[in-house]
Amino acid sequence: MAYRNVVQVGDDVLRKKCFEVTKFDARLAQLLDDMKDTVRREEGAGLAAPQVGVLRRAVVVDVDEGFFEMVNPVIVASGGAQRGYEGCLSVRGRRGIVTRPLTVTVRYFDRSGKPHERKAEGFFARAVCHELDHLDGILYIDRAERVERETD
Repeated sequence: MAYRNVVQVGDDVLRKKCFEVTKFDARLAQLLDDMKDTVRREEGAGLAAPQVGVLRRAVVVDVDEGFFEMVNPVIVASGGAQRGYEGCLSVRGRRGIVTRPLTVTVRYFDRSGKPHERKAEGFFARAVCHELDHLDGILYIDRAERVERETD
């Protein structure tokens, strides 16, 4: 198991647009493995590559529906709306109210370069949108109607 340091708000890497993954190789597999270990250790719902300092279009999402690795993901359809709290491993100690689509359909590749399409609903859709925003340098605090300190 390998854990990576989670970059915090204020670091320029979080505001940059990520590059498309073009090589589906051992290096990508290691990044995805490390991201999986890191998100589970941090008890998060997802993690994007720039959050560990890597400007590549790769995310992991860990929700009730399962663990998903998405490389070069693109939302191709969305519907409805949901409003609720979000937090982020790169914005510790804060949470904000964000409106996201209730459903999204996302196309992506797995670690081997095989294409997939999946529909996500509810919290799963929220997590997908949140992580894909990271790939374009957008944080939930940019979309939040208000941000506050987390309470225990």
